[in-house]
Amino acid sequence: MVKITRANIQIKGGITMKRFLAAVVIGALLVGGTVGICAADEPHMRAALEHLREARQQLEKAVPNKGGHREKAIELIDRAMDQVKEGIEFGEHHGERR
Repeated sequence: MVKITRANIQIKGGITMKRFLAAVVIGALLVGGTVGICAADEPHMRAALEHLREARQQLEKAVPNKGGHREKAIELIDRAMDQVKEGIEFGEHHGERR
């Protein structure tokens, strides 16, 4: 039931239209802030990916006399880079937060 008074419109349950609209605006700002936080987290993932690329380059330059450990480290970095890329893509499509 809607009750109209001089100053306010009351919605069923006694909530005024002013309060209802204020709650909607605050909710929208909070959701917008959440999206902003998600976007703000992306630079960390991208920075991690860049650090992994740099580490891989350094390992490529290293002398390959490490009993296969250098090659294994390169393989693990490649796998880590794939996971970071998948995480970035997932976050972009699903808006996931920490």
